[in-house]
Amino acid sequence: MSAAFAPWQQHVYEQAAAAIDAGRLGHGLLFCGPARLGKRAVAERLAQRLLCTDRRTDGEPCGACRGCRLCAVRSQTDPVEMRPDGSLAHPEGHSGHPDLMFLGFEINQKAKPPKSRSEIVIEQVRTLSEKMQLTPRFGGAQIAIVDPAEAINHAASNALLKTLEEPVAGRYLWLVSAHPARLSATIRSRCQRFEFRLPPRAEALAWLESQRHDAAIANEALDAARGHPGLAHEWLQDDGLKIRREVASDLARLARGDVGVVETAQRWAGDGNASLRVRHAADLAVAEAAGLTDPIRTRRLARWFDLANRTRDLLRTTVRADLAIVELLMAWRADEGSQAAGGRKG
Repeated sequence: MSAAFAPWQQHVYEQAAAAIDAGRLGHGLLFCGPARLGKRAVAERLAQRLLCTDRRTDGEPCGACRGCRLCAVRSQTDPVEMRPDGSLAHPEGHSGHPDLMFLGFEINQKAKPPKSRSEIVIEQVRTLSEKMQLTPRFGGAQIAIVDPAEAINHAASNALLKTLEEPVAGRYLWLVSAHPARLSATIRSRCQRFEFRLPPRAEALAWLESQRHDAAIANEALDAARGHPGLAHEWLQDDGLKIRREVASDLARLARGDVGVVETAQRWAGDGNASLRVRHAADLAVAEAAGLTDPIRTRRLARWFDLANRTRDLLRTTVRADLAIVELLMAWRADEGSQAAGGRKG
């Protein structure tokens, strides 16, 4: 198994590596599947495999040649940026290897203060296309990785399609996306697809335990993440699981009237984890609805779940986070109050 790869990453890596070795690797690739499953890591490892000048007998990159050493510079020094959906993405630029390029969110220098764009624009794609017309510096392959590909806007998408439709031997354009349906159907049709899927539960738990997480807590985190090991791992590394427990407690206290809506909203919005708290709240509503037989209660929870998702969208705008959350929590308390009143009448 390749170093540090989870089983589901290894499966996709082996598929793509076999295509490389058999000469069946397409010009355009699409690495797709849920966020936080390691798509980018697999793409970068495959790029190193192509750019290595002294591959081992098993086809793996040697790790010692100039190409491998330059590829490694990226993983050691590459900063990450927050995507609009709260996940992380690498910004655009070159790796240490001159024939490995990255296209992502660039810094908009015209903004005051300068900040990361929320989409990939046509000027970026045009610049990338021009670079891909040049002779590779090391005389071998030339690879561009676009992440997140779904952030490409309409004009940039058309420019990217032209590059995909006019392939040049030895040039590769690889797209990484957690939301491939947002890409145009034409772009998807031009790409060789490598799909990442959530692994079986036993495999996910074994991997979490291999990351030195306690088995019982790993089970809890995996349940909370709906079987997503990457997300569970992230929550176990930081305070994600603790925050989920706090959210569950807050919702119960709001339902009983033990805590105020404004006070709770201000606390949720005050530590930089507002979007995560609302996500947990929405997931907890889904979990509760799954065990219900009361259709009225189920419909109320479904409406509140939709409101929670709309609130998460609002949190990405300039709307004050605490005000958006106040509305959400007032709806929760109103629904819970109606439920409690109905129970007393029964």
